[in-house]
Amino acid sequence: MSEPSPGRRMLVLAICCMSLLIVSLDNTVLNVALPSLQRDLHATTSGLQWAVDAYTLVLASLLMLAGSTADRIGRKRVFMAGLVVFTLGSLLCSLAPSLEALVAFRMVQAVGGSMLNPVAMSIITNTFTDPRERARAIGAWGAVVGISMAAGPLVGGLLVESVGWRSIFWINLPVGLAALLLTLRFVPESRAPRARRPDPVGQLLVIALFGSLTYAIIEAPHAGLPAVAPFAVLALAALTALLRYESRRREPLIDLRFFRSAPFSGATVIAVGAFAALGGFLFLSTLYLQNVRGLSALEAGLWMLPMAVPTFLCAPLSGRLVGSRGPRLPLLIAGAAMTASGLLFALFEAGTADLTLFAGYVLFGIGFGFVNAPITNTAVSGMPTAQAGVASAVASTSRQLGQALGVAVVGAVLAAGVGSSSYADAFVPAARPGWWILTGCGLAVLVVGALTSGRWARRTAERTAERLESAEIRQTTGVGA
Repeated sequence: MSEPSPGRRMLVLAICCMSLLIVSLDNTVLNVALPSLQRDLHATTSGLQWAVDAYTLVLASLLMLAGSTADRIGRKRVFMAGLVVFTLGSLLCSLAPSLEALVAFRMVQAVGGSMLNPVAMSIITNTFTDPRERARAIGAWGAVVGISMAAGPLVGGLLVESVGWRSIFWINLPVGLAALLLTLRFVPESRAPRARRPDPVGQLLVIALFGSLTYAIIEAPHAGLPAVAPFAVLALAALTALLRYESRRREPLIDLRFFRSAPFSGATVIAVGAFAALGGFLFLSTLYLQNVRGLSALEAGLWMLPMAVPTFLCAPLSGRLVGSRGPRLPLLIAGAAMTASGLLFALFEAGTADLTLFAGYVLFGIGFGFVNAPITNTAVSGMPTAQAGVASAVASTSRQLGQALGVAVVGAVLAAGVGSSSYADAFVPAARPGWWILTGCGLAVLVVGALTSGRWARRTAERTAERLESAEIRQTTGVGA
């Protein structure tokens, strides 16, 4: 396949960004609609958690399968299938008659979404082969998250106020259809030089681990520890079995050799921490603004702009910094800003005053804007191109798992703190432990980013890439098999 022209590469980037837009927009729009959905479907706090986490859990569970499948049978083919399933799932969500149906249809959406983001990132990685050009493309990709955060609350607020929460899923229909037609026409097909075999056992263990862990966390405040203990034990057993099984498999779902690279391991931990902070932050903020302050969905969306705009502005700047100076500076800025934001809410109850609430949102937006590009670039740049899909899928899985755990943990802490008390009166003290957890997530980004972006860490990445390349050559040629 010939090298695509600069214009064609930019068009491919734009098409891939459209898929990220609908997936990211769906999450931000849904968060604004949670209070309205709670009233209409009579949902509890745990019900709202499942409305968010049903999507992110399925997404996290299937991303690695989607990445390896795309490398094997064709990235364009899998990407188009994802657009079809995601758009259909969005239509079903808009028709959901109950909370249980909405949760089920969100899982359908997630099956499609799992075929979009990691595969799109793999397409970008194989389209932009120059490291600096790739870093800038990833920065533009990250800016789309800022666009979704800026547009999502406003668009969602307008739709919820004027039409109702069901209309938030209609946005995905025209965007998904347009992306599908453009992909069919302009995106080139690509696949890994050598197909990787499926790993159904590893996939089932991942599903068991993520599902049982999240269920135990969300349901613990309501069902009690004895009732969720078996699910916690199941999660531990699944994790132990996964590590043992995958380390012995020739072509595993999760290649544990990737984690010999300190930057890759650091990017995974940072992704979990940063997106756990995002999930918990959006969950607490939305409920506070509408259920405690009494704001409308549109007013709550406007209050989130101080968080969304810095994310939009800082993401491309972060991409340029990664391309020119490496990931260290963006990670330090991200960790420091997110930690400071969490401290404002945990120590000074930032939500009780407009000025501190504004400052907390701005700081979080800056931190989140800087964190995305170094995660993605670090995850894929040190790996062989043939395994780009799997590597980017691990990074994407870490993001979604982090977001699911953030909503689960913070929501469980909130539910336990509110109890049977008056919701509005109990919210601020009940949410304080959650803000401390989010502060810890920001601190983890800062510390791990500092530790895994130095010279010694880069040497581990180089050695890991060399070993993976050598192993790939031996498997391809049959030498040493």
